[in-house]
Amino acid sequence: MNKADSERIAQELKNKGYKSTPNIKEANLVVVNMCSVRQSAVDRVLGLNQKFSQLKNKNCKLKTVLTGCILKKDKAKFRGMFDEIGGVETWSPEETGSLSPLSQFVRISNGCNNFCTYCVVPHTRGPLVCRSHKDILNEVKKTVKAGIEEIWLLGQNVNDYQSPSSHLINFAKLLKILNEIAGDFEIRFSSPNPADFSNELIDTMAKCQKVAKYLNLPVQSGDDKILKRMNRRYTVKEYKNLVKKIREEIPNINLSTDVIVGFPGETKKQFENTLKLFKEIRFNIAYISKYSPRPGTAAFLLKDNVPFKEKKRREKILMEVLAKQKGS
Repeated sequence: MNKADSERIAQELKNKGYKSTPNIKEANLVVVNMCSVRQSAVDRVLGLNQKFSQLKNKNCKLKTVLTGCILKKDKAKFRGMFDEIGGVETWSPEETGSLSPLSQFVRISNGCNNFCTYCVVPHTRGPLVCRSHKDILNEVKKTVKAGIEEIWLLGQNVNDYQSPSSHLINFAKLLKILNEIAGDFEIRFSSPNPADFSNELIDTMAKCQKVAKYLNLPVQSGDDKILKRMNRRYTVKEYKNLVKKIREEIPNINLSTDVIVGFPGETKKQFENTLKLFKEIRFNIAYISKYSPRPGTAAFLLKDNVPFKEKKRREKILMEVLAKQKGS
């Protein structure tokens, strides 16, 4: 999502006559697009203060701007460090961003209503706001006409999509509409929530030829108590049943997932449940992160009682299982 925002910001600046430079010392404008999902990202931005001071001493024309997912409580930390601070909504929503000359991001929604306890997105981007399916359709048509071969539909929870122009158009129906566009291109999306993954969406993915046979389905944990503590709204059994349905309907699906190890209170037994799920599901790809406390989230109030060394150990075990399964 933040990558898409960065591309969109870059395109807007280009349209206004700015030219990019790989050398920050040559820049008259530096825009930092911050992701504040993890505290470490905020700390890295704070660490730029000295560098910016040195650059401004040598270039009095330099202007610095901070944008992205910024908690209100964090803005006070950055005042005096940046000339301007504003969320991503201050940039034009009409600009599209590209992964490459042949791949394009298309945002279908912004914000989230889920309030997972480890996530700051609802606090920084606000509640879910969906774009009209008509605007999305026009943008994808324009993009395909320009020769783009891969479209990425983006949202914090794409399968919670509902067009403001018609209550009949949910995410599955949006995919069907986009699938009918003439041209040789592929549709991908990120990210869905397992709790909202309907049979209609599975059927649509199976039948729409232009929808890629790839799915990132974040599980986050393989233990029911941890999932409840995360406010994920599904159980391990429900997740496994969902994966079974998807693989029955789409046998050649490439399945990836996201996992957090060392969530507050996660015991070794609870981690072993995640390990068991890993071995059973056999994901093609997994994005594994070590939990870090994030001020502003509900989980921040919980005791971060899993040592960093133990988090690294658990991460390593899952990575080794993934590598072994890929090699088999």
